[in-house]
Amino acid sequence: MENNKFGLLGRKLGHSWSPQIHAALAGYEYKLYEAEPEDLDRFLRTTDLAGMNVTIPYKKDVLPYCSALSDAARRIGSVNTLVCLRENGWYGDNTDYTGFRYIVERSGVDVRGKKTLVFGTGGASLSVKAALADLGADPVVSVSRTGENNYGNLDRHRDAAILVNATPLGMYPNTGEAPVSIADFPACEGVFDVVYNPQRTAFLLEAERLGIPRAGGLGMLVAQAWRSAEQFAGRDIPKSRIEEIMSTLSRQMSNIVLIGMPGCGKSAVGQALAKALDRPFIDADAQIEKAAGCSIPDIFASEGEEGFRARETAALAELGKGSGAVLATGGGCVTRQENYPLLHQNGTIVWLKRDLAKLPTDGRPLSQQNSAETLYAQRKDKYAAFADVTADNNGPLEVTVSTIMEALQ
Repeated sequence: MENNKFGLLGRKLGHSWSPQIHAALAGYEYKLYEAEPEDLDRFLRTTDLAGMNVTIPYKKDVLPYCSALSDAARRIGSVNTLVCLRENGWYGDNTDYTGFRYIVERSGVDVRGKKTLVFGTGGASLSVKAALADLGADPVVSVSRTGENNYGNLDRHRDAAILVNATPLGMYPNTGEAPVSIADFPACEGVFDVVYNPQRTAFLLEAERLGIPRAGGLGMLVAQAWRSAEQFAGRDIPKSRIEEIMSTLSRQMSNIVLIGMPGCGKSAVGQALAKALDRPFIDADAQIEKAAGCSIPDIFASEGEEGFRARETAALAELGKGSGAVLATGGGCVTRQENYPLLHQNGTIVWLKRDLAKLPTDGRPLSQQNSAETLYAQRKDKYAAFADVTADNNGPLEVTVSTIMEALQ
């Protein structure tokens, strides 16, 4: 193809993983293009792009510019992939359909004959409903704020087996939101969320707590890009690339969160790990002190442990929703269960262990008031419940860092 320029069109794009994904898939130039609604017509008529992906809010708006549509785009009534036909306008396809179908099939959840609720009525929901119908889900019920099936009459659908969030609820930076509580649907067998940042939305975290099979939007994002990239590049791309790119992205997006007893070396290990991986390092206690304008001992003195813990949870709520950092937490963050989803939503949690006799107490109010043995007895089960990985930090720093890096692979 003579013109090898592609991109993503939307109104407010912020950070997007699409350029990185397309670079890995086919290596062509791929950039982000923001356009206000009044500029959409001019952009589509004058751009020199050979193709583009389309996101919120233009998936329906670009339909009149398409002189040809794929069967999927025609049936769904929504387009997220445009390929330039030179003088003949645009060819429109819907690869979101491919992406959502991919994560359902990959999850192993059998939707055939299952009552399915799809929350949301935007462009993404159209692709989701078409894929579900083709996979045999029946009935597929759309839930909106004001439609026939709405959030005020969900009691009629308590027998739903499959729940799908096709809204932006829970998406960064407004993490922690979900369309419904899964606990209200006792027959639920599978949960899907089109949101990919954070990797574990509040919706998916509830499914995890309940032991229900689930899948987030990262696989959908990569699979739809794979299908688009085949059209942009004009060649087949091995489907195995989807899993490879998903794995790479998941590691890059995930925070590495260090937990453990006060003085176990979280800051030192975190700084060394961040340097080795070329990631930013964040010390949660330092962030708390900065926000409070005083030291942690001073916070304990004036507000007590409860006051400090409230400040800590507020800090973790902000830090945990970020991506790709190494985050060192305070030794007692595990004493509040509400901190777990804040850290787990976008993080791999590493429990750093060190012999109790080696733990310093200077500048640590609780460590000065309680023996290390007492604190450890109170917290060890909580550390274990939070942790995805454990690492011994009794030897050389470089050994600890190497051990963690190997475990994260």
